[in-house]
Amino acid sequence: MTTIRLTAAQAMVRWLSLQKSEDGGRFIEGVWAIFGHGNVAGLGEALHAHKDTLPTWRGQNEQTMAHTAVAYAKANHRRKAMAVTSSIGPGATNMVTAAAVAHVNRLPVLFIPGDVFASRAPDPVLQQIEDFDDATVSANDCFRPVVRYFDRISRPEHILTALPRALRVMTDPANCGPVCLAFCQDTQAEAYDYPIDFFEPRIWAIRRPEPDQRELAAAVAAIQSAKSPLIVAGGGVLYSGAEATLLAFAQTHNIPVVETQSGKGALDWEEPLNFGTPGVTGTGCGNDLAAKADLVIGVGTRFQDFTTGSWTVFSAPGRKLLSINVHGYDAAKRTALSLVGDAKVTLEKLSRALGQHRFPDPDLANRAKWFETTAALTATPNGSALPSDAEVVGAVQRSTGKDALVVSAAGSMPGVLHVLWKGSTGGYHAEYGFSCMGYEIAGAIGVKLARPDRQVICMVGDGSYMMANSELATAVMMGIPFTVILTDNRGYGCINRLQAATGGAAFNNLLDDAYHVNPAALDFVGHARSMGAHAVKAGSIAELEAAIRAAKSATVPTMIVIDTDPGPGTGAGGSWWQVAVPEVSDRPEVNEARTAHRAGARGQWLVN
Repeated sequence: MTTIRLTAAQAMVRWLSLQKSEDGGRFIEGVWAIFGHGNVAGLGEALHAHKDTLPTWRGQNEQTMAHTAVAYAKANHRRKAMAVTSSIGPGATNMVTAAAVAHVNRLPVLFIPGDVFASRAPDPVLQQIEDFDDATVSANDCFRPVVRYFDRISRPEHILTALPRALRVMTDPANCGPVCLAFCQDTQAEAYDYPIDFFEPRIWAIRRPEPDQRELAAAVAAIQSAKSPLIVAGGGVLYSGAEATLLAFAQTHNIPVVETQSGKGALDWEEPLNFGTPGVTGTGCGNDLAAKADLVIGVGTRFQDFTTGSWTVFSAPGRKLLSINVHGYDAAKRTALSLVGDAKVTLEKLSRALGQHRFPDPDLANRAKWFETTAALTATPNGSALPSDAEVVGAVQRSTGKDALVVSAAGSMPGVLHVLWKGSTGGYHAEYGFSCMGYEIAGAIGVKLARPDRQVICMVGDGSYMMANSELATAVMMGIPFTVILTDNRGYGCINRLQAATGGAAFNNLLDDAYHVNPAALDFVGHARSMGAHAVKAGSIAELEAAIRAAKSATVPTMIVIDTDPGPGTGAGGSWWQVAVPEVSDRPEVNEARTAHRAGARGQWLVN
C-alpha cells in the first residue's frame, strides 16, 4: 500500500480540498478561521499550505463567522458548505449557538474547534474546562446536543473514518445538519502514514429517496377524496430543488399553496395559486384557506408552531394531514398520513398517479383583496409620524427589482417580511428556525457569496445589530457588497409588543423602559462608517428609497438607518399563537390577557 506521511491537520485539509459537490466545485468551499493556541500551529499551518486550493477567511467573532457558513449552506440549498475553526475554550463555545442554528434549520456546517491535549501532559492547559468527575469531557462536549454528528480526533488515524462520516451526514437529505470534529491540538501536529488512495477526489451527491408504493397509494386516495386541499410548502422544497415541480403540481391539479418561513420563495408571489403564508405570520387569504382545508398537504415542512398557529389555523372539522417529507420523523408528526421521500421525486409520482384530477378554483378574489389591503399598509406614509416596519418593507419593495434577495432573522422583520414581502422565486432568506439575533449581517455575507448575481438586502433592527455587527468590517475588507436596512425603533420592539399583548407592563425592552442612568445616544451611521461601510441616515421613506437605489452599484456594504415606530405590528393577517401568560397576577391586564389566551387555545388541535 502506497502511503504519504502527513500531520493529521495536513491530511484533514488535503482531504477536504478534494471533496467535490455534484453541482461543481468543492463541497467545502472554504474555511472560516479565528486562530488561537488550540489551532494556529497545527491546523493553521495546514490551511496556509493549501490556501490556493481551500481558501481561508478570517472573521471577527466565532459565532458570526459560523452564521456566515450557515447562510451560505442555506442559500446553496445544502449543495455546498463551509468549515469553521476556532481555538479551544471561548472560541469553541462561541460557535455553539451557530451550531444550534444549523441544527434547527437542517443545514450542513463543519465545525472544527481545537481541543485539549490528547496526551494530557500539560493539563490543565489554558482555557481548558475541567470536569471533576469525567476526564474525557472538554468544552467541545457542548456541541453534542446541537450537531448531527460529533467526534473527537485524538489520534491522527481517526480522520480516516471521521471525515467520510462527517460528509456523509452533511450530504444526507434526511439527517443533514452540522458536524463537530473536536480536534485535539497535539493530534493536529502528529504525523501518520496515510494511504494515498484516501485522497482520491470524490463527488458527493445528495440522494433522492423514492416514496414507498403503499404510502404513495394512500396519499393519492387521500387527495382524490379531498374537496378543498391546501399545500404548505416548506424549506424541503428548496433543498430538493423542487420549485418548478411544486409549481407544475399545483397548476396541474389546481391546488393553492402557502409558504412557510423556510419555504417562502419556492413560488413567485405573482403566481395566482400562491396565497402567501400560513399561521402567526400568515396572510389573510392564506389563513382563510387554511381554516377551510379538509386536507393539508405539507411538503418539506416540519410544521413549526408559527406555521400552524400553534395548531389552530387548520381548523376545518375532520381535516386530515398528509406530510411529504424526506425524514420519517417529520412525516409522522401529529399522526399525519406519512409519505416519506424526496419532495421533487414524490411530487412527480403523485402527479402522475393523480392524472388530470383537478380541484375547483380557490378564492382568487380573496387573494386580490389581500394584496389591496397590503398595498395600503406598505404605501408611502402621509404626515410626519415615524414610519412603521410595514412602510419600510414597502419602500424596499418599490426600490428593488426581481433580483432582490431579502435576508432577516429575528425581531420584527421576519414576521413583517413573511406576511408582506412580494418575493420572486428564490428571493427570500429568513433564519426563523432558531430566530437568532445577530445572524443578519453575517448571514448576508454568506448569501451574497452564494448568490453574487442577486441584490442582497439585509433587514435588521437596532437591537439585533447591537448584538452582532462586527462582520460588517469583514464584508468591507473582503469587498462583499450588500445593503443593510437598519430600522431603529430604540429597543426590542417585537418583544415589547408581545409583552403588551400578554398584559405586561412596559419593562426592559425599549431603551427608555430599561434601567439606564444615561439616555441612549447611539450613532449607527458613524459606527458603520468606522468599519469602512458606506452609511447614511434616511429621514423619510422617500430618502430610504433613493438610498437603496443608489446602493445597488456600491462595491462595499451600504447601511441605511431609518427611525421607525416600535408600536404597530403588520396591521393585517396573522393568527393566535401560544405563549405562557401567567395564571396568577396582581395586574388586571395580565388576567385579561390570560382569559383571552385561554379562549384562543380552545381551537387548538392537540391531536389529529
